[in-house]
Amino acid sequence: MTTMSTNTTPTTAARPLTSRWWFTPVPLARIAVVRVIAYLFIPVDVFLTTAWVKAHADVPTEWYAPLLIGRVLHLPTPTHTLVLVVQWALVLAAVAAATGRAPRLLGTAVFLLYLEWMVIAMSYGKVDHDRIAFLVLLAVLPTIGCARFRDRRSSEAAGWAMAAVLVTVMLTYFLAAWAKIRFGGWDWPTGSTLTRAVLRRGTWASDWTLEVPWLLTAAQWVMVILELAAPLMLFVRSDRARIGLVLFLLGFHLMVFAGVTIIFLPHVVAILSILPWERLTARFARQAPQSLATSSSAAA
Repeated sequence: MTTMSTNTTPTTAARPLTSRWWFTPVPLARIAVVRVIAYLFIPVDVFLTTAWVKAHADVPTEWYAPLLIGRVLHLPTPTHTLVLVVQWALVLAAVAAATGRAPRLLGTAVFLLYLEWMVIAMSYGKVDHDRIAFLVLLAVLPTIGCARFRDRRSSEAAGWAMAAVLVTVMLTYFLAAWAKIRFGGWDWPTGSTLTRAVLRRGTWASDWTLEVPWLLTAAQWVMVILELAAPLMLFVRSDRARIGLVLFLLGFHLMVFAGVTIIFLPHVVAILSILPWERLTARFARQAPQSLATSSSAAA
């Protein structure tokens, strides 16, 4: 079957290289899978990974120091009622959006509600950097429109959306290195940041590193170098290379979690959008007719 493109034009090949990179068509089947993963993660995030946000419903309103976006948009001060309404509206909208129905309407609602949930979360003195790529993912998903698991078409709109997420994932790492150098200088790689982290949050998987003085310092140098090299991610194009990149990034985050029990789950979900999920849906689509044919033969 010939793969169709919903948004490509005859002049695509004549576009500048950067334009072609941003709008390289992506199979809509990939979007269908990514939507389910992203939207079903939200109840997990609301009730487990950021369950502490609900506690802001019971703190004095004068403690609220809104982020810049909250001040610019004049978002309301969180009250007990507001926090609970946002929480449950977000969860219900995310579950509904995961079905694939009304993708633009429900997707936009999910993004706006999650953005407000993050403003409520981060306006009390602590701002996490692991949310931006996931927020961008939620922002771009509604721009694509309808997508089904067995949709064999490709879309430039989907390509742009996935490129935006990939760039944001890359910037999360690159800007992390920039912040280390900006605020800690080149003393950061030679300092004791990881040593302090292991002393405070170490596990059986990392406690032994305290007995190898040079190891954690070397790990800090490797971390900074890899983060500075993050723009190389943008040159990963083939499916095999994308799978390798995702496995590398997931391995890094699992290693960090095993060592100091810190995991950036929303960022990990954004990373999963890099995978060529359409290959998995195509495999299931091929297996389904074979299973039906086998059942029919057995019945006969």
